[in-house]
Amino acid sequence: MSAAQTALSASLEDYLEAIWHVEAAKGAARAKDIADRLGVNASSVTAALQTLAERGLVNYAPYDIVTLTAAGRPAAERVVSRHAVLRDFFVNVLGVSEQEAEATACRMEHAVGSVVLRRLEHLANYVAIRPAARQRRWLERFLAFCRKREAAQGNGGAGGEA
Repeated sequence: MSAAQTALSASLEDYLEAIWHVEAAKGAARAKDIADRLGVNASSVTAALQTLAERGLVNYAPYDIVTLTAAGRPAAERVVSRHAVLRDFFVNVLGVSEQEAEATACRMEHAVGSVVLRRLEHLANYVAIRPAARQRRWLERFLAFCRKREAAQGNGGAGGEA
């Protein structure tokens, strides 16, 4: 197994995801862009970039731009995709707020298995293709059920409903 194929820590996945987003917005990333996006200090970024470069996932040299390699791009896209599937499921099916969905997706994207992720995506797609009136009724009933359960448990909507 090559170094690029070995499992990445959640932190390194976050760096890949940040680089992907900055690259998409600006064409290339700088360590400062990555630090700003993740809310970390420059030394943390440097250490992570060195590790990702050693694994062949990024092109990195001190004080230069950072880009994803041919191996790094699909690795970053997998993280970005997992995040998007989770966030969209939380918002569109579970009815949680964008903020709660974003924060939860960030934490879960590193741990969710491929089968579970695929099923969540299928369920979200199934809900989305249902006729609008039927979909709306189903979701409204589901969210009412959630509110009732949460009120009975005394946490009054801790799920962050929209």
